[in-house]
Amino acid sequence: MNPPRPPGLLDRTLTAGAALTSAAALVVALAVAPPDALQGQAQRLMYVHVPAAWLAYACFAVVLVASVAYLLRRDLRWDRRAQAAGELGVGMTALAIVLGSLWGRPVWGTWWVWDPRLVTTVVLLLVYAGYLSVRGLGDDRATGARRAAAVGILGFVNVPVVHFSVVWWRTLHQPATVLSPDPAPMDGRMALALLLSVLAFSLAGWLVVRRRVRILAERDGGPAPQEPPPGAPLVVRAGTRS
Repeated sequence: MNPPRPPGLLDRTLTAGAALTSAAALVVALAVAPPDALQGQAQRLMYVHVPAAWLAYACFAVVLVASVAYLLRRDLRWDRRAQAAGELGVGMTALAIVLGSLWGRPVWGTWWVWDPRLVTTVVLLLVYAGYLSVRGLGDDRATGARRAAAVGILGFVNVPVVHFSVVWWRTLHQPATVLSPDPAPMDGRMALALLLSVLAFSLAGWLVVRRRVRILAERDGGPAPQEPPPGAPLVVRAGTRS
């Protein structure tokens, strides 16, 4: 068995950035930002609920782009990026649903309601769980990748449906705080806590996807993407692809 490869410069930078922004977000969210005037302390769940949903959206956008790239180039590196992002996106969607339920219990008085936002989010989770499942149908690696790419492209239609469900239909869920046609005003300290949390989730998610892509590359038997050690000369070979 080969020894584990030490993390590269970008991985170390992402790790440090995620740790620093997570610590800053924790301090601002718990000690600086005030509780909501109506929802009280339960509103602080927004600082993990919204970033989890945001990261899920971002992951599914990566799935879309990487799936299109795979169908155009038939390069498994794009499929591995799509799979890694899809796995993280499914996890973040499930986390957003659980956190939303925990938030809804003290604010709405119930764990679950048949609300357009909640229902469309569960549908989104099922679609991308299906995206991951179709990979295992059959023994041919390329066929599974093509099927997954098709589902990954079509599945992205659900993302704007989920996001704008609070605008298109009558819903108990509060309107979107950001990325909304009519954004609600927010206390500056709350906005800072939310911004730091989104940044921390994004950096950590990027790191997780990079590491998962390397694991998938080793499973496929191909060389994992590597970074040159600091100070190493850059060698370019004619006729090879990066």
